Amino acid sequence: MAKTVLVVDDDPTQRRLIQAVLEREGFAVAHAENGDQAIAHLASGATPDVILLDLVMPGISGQDTLVEMRARGHRQPVIVVTATGGIDTVVQAMQAGAVDFFIKPAAPERIIVSIRNALSMGALKGEVDRLKKHQSGRTTFEDLIGASPAMTLVKRLGERAARSSIPILISGESGVGKEVIARAVHGSSDRAGKPFVAVNCGAIPENLVESILFGHEKGSFTGATDKHLGKFQEANGGTLFLDEVGELPLDIQVKLLRALQESEIDPVGGKRSIKVDVRIVSATNRDLTQAVKEGRFREDLYYRLNVFPIEAPALRERKDDVPALVDAFVRRFNIEEGKTVVGATPETMAFLCAFDWPGNVRQLENAVYRAIVLADAPYLQPHDFPAISGVAPPISLHTPLASPASLSGSHPLMPPMPQAAPVRILDERGHLRTLEEIERDLIQLAIEIYAGHMSEVARRLGIGRSTLYRKVREQGLEDVIRGSCDEAADDIETAEAQVA
Repeated sequence: MAKTVLVVDDDPTQRRLIQAVLEREGFAVAHAENGDQAIAHLASGATPDVILLDLVMPGISGQDTLVEMRARGHRQPVIVVTATGGIDTVVQAMQAGAVDFFIKPAAPERIIVSIRNALSMGALKGEVDRLKKHQSGRTTFEDLIGASPAMTLVKRLGERAARSSIPILISGESGVGKEVIARAVHGSSDRAGKPFVAVNCGAIPENLVESILFGHEKGSFTGATDKHLGKFQEANGGTLFLDEVGELPLDIQVKLLRALQESEIDPVGGKRSIKVDVRIVSATNRDLTQAVKEGRFREDLYYRLNVFPIEAPALRERKDDVPALVDAFVRRFNIEEGKTVVGATPETMAFLCAFDWPGNVRQLENAVYRAIVLADAPYLQPHDFPAISGVAPPISLHTPLASPASLSGSHPLMPPMPQAAPVRILDERGHLRTLEEIERDLIQLAIEIYAGHMSEVARRLGIGRSTLYRKVREQGLEDVIRGSCDEAADDIETAEAQVA
């Protein structure tokens, strides 16, 4: 999903120039002629990812516009632009919340680097906020990604259920995000900030289920060397999430039913019951009504858990949410892996939205993770998802070239060109390399391609031979020439004498 940049500038020519630079890099662009229009644009519900703000404009100034944006709660990163403002003006803008600035006219590379840095900073702050909410048990339904009708219904039902202590049963296929919904229920309730304890009932050994859920006393059985509180007591005052509750053994289902009805538990080896204040949210990817009919799940417990059912939709039922999910995963994995991927190309996003995702959101998350690790371009390509798109990755740029002698009819100075030029424009972090570095690589590539024939190299590069020899000497490429052609080695010594 393309990132959107809001350009706020009273100069229409400047806006068009910046738009051309940004669109060439794959960004979407919105315009505002002054501060009032910018504030109105944000108030309309538009959410640009970055704002380029001119400081000197008629009417409300850029400085006052920035202050008003922050006062209204708009937290998008702002880059201030000025042509006449002094250092004091820039400092004031940075103190008001701007993340960067540049002086007009600015080079396209400077604009792009500034925007990408702002996006990285915004993504990092968002990820930190997400982790803080997750750790403190304050994730809410506003943090759930998706605005499709199916997800809107889930959010509406969950927010209503969160206001009470009613037991909730979340059903849905594996990987749809049932635990995320449970955390949002907890974070939206009056128990927010209290313990949220998740238990995967299907992953507990059958002989340890009772001890893990209800706790045990020291010496109550072989190996019980210490007292163990159990998940119910760990979640006391908060929420206990029982994932895959349909996997519980029948004898444990009886004790769970009593804990729900009486709000008290009996630890293994304990002499008396212990009162607990726990809100139960359970989840299953199985049909519990069928399990009840088959005698694998207690009917009375089913009705006790299924007081407020919520159906988590499969990802194929909410494909409109795929772009937003991909965008969120790209931001997260960029931070984790130190990458600077901007997003996915329209072609890539089209086939991601068309795929059925049998593994649901978990499968999409893992697919994006793999693509981020392998991606070399600013935007994810179809070949970054080979298992889904069926498109194989391109041939390595370092594939050895065929020998000129093996190609009949080839020009003696023209070995076959590689399929893609190995001169890199961007560095490992996605930023533009310096002109000197690119020039050196380009000259070295030309020398290798034309086997050290400097006249042909100069002609192909469009520069004079003396200029070429000077650059070779400045860049320290004499050894490249000597390794390419002994004849060129003699040639360069003569030329260096002439230049000197």
